[in-house]
Amino acid sequence: MADSTSEPHNNSDKQLPTQAKLPAGWLSEWPWITFLLPFIVFMVATSFEPTPPPPLETKEIIAEPDIGFFAEDPGEGFLPAISYSYYPHVYTAKIALTLLAMLLVWPGYRTFPFRVSSLSVLVGVVGVVLWIVLCHLRLEPKVIGPIDEFLGSFIPGLEEGDTPSVGLMSLIGAGERSSFNPLVQMAATPLWAYAFLAIRFLGLALVVPVIEEFFLRGFMMRFVVHDQWWQVPFGAVNRMAVIAGTAVPMLMHPGELLAAFVWFSMVTWLMVRTKNIWDCVVAHGVTNLLLGIYVVWSGEWQLM
Repeated sequence: MADSTSEPHNNSDKQLPTQAKLPAGWLSEWPWITFLLPFIVFMVATSFEPTPPPPLETKEIIAEPDIGFFAEDPGEGFLPAISYSYYPHVYTAKIALTLLAMLLVWPGYRTFPFRVSSLSVLVGVVGVVLWIVLCHLRLEPKVIGPIDEFLGSFIPGLEEGDTPSVGLMSLIGAGERSSFNPLVQMAATPLWAYAFLAIRFLGLALVVPVIEEFFLRGFMMRFVVHDQWWQVPFGAVNRMAVIAGTAVPMLMHPGELLAAFVWFSMVTWLMVRTKNIWDCVVAHGVTNLLLGIYVVWSGEWQLM
């Protein structure tokens, strides 16, 4: 274990153990494509997803399925906001484009031998329990709130009655989920509602685990270990890699900071222990699948 968490060695002259090479051709010439392309496509498409409207407007959206593609409120971005009722269309297009990108880099995925340990399933099951519990506890405001006010108290020019803040609390709200319930929002078209639910689970339990783990652990965590990151054996980490493996996904899940910290730390432990990227993918997939089942059963769509 001491070797796995040694100091960073970003030295291109240092010899690295042999790592399976990417297929000859463009995937070998640009090794980052295998690990980044599907993730980039997914994230760019996600930026177009409509956000949930205020609670009072939800019934209006259900009652008016023919609402225009663009929302009446343009939002704060440069592009017009898409109506929430079109969330299934945007999400379906996102998954289709991501699957296409995954197909393009599939030979790169195959350079990692597919094998799965029972430990990955166990980590996935324990992980979903911890994720749900920590999300319900909502400890982030209790921890971040006092820190936000303390740092804000040093801002000059505060007037009496002003709440000191440096904006840390706004990070929590930035992680708002789509919360789209197809069984309610698409009740008028039950066949399409269940078809979209299947697409949602496809993205949640199969697509996301692959693209996130290949980006985070296949690229990011190896990138901070060595200049020639594609030669770093999977599972060889240093302190900076461990930090990146937790900090980066926390930024990707600002609404669930504590849950993200605990869950991604567990999978980093799994990565170092088994040195198998597919174990990380399976753990991620098991957690997401069980989370999706829990959401459908409980109706807590804010978790999705």
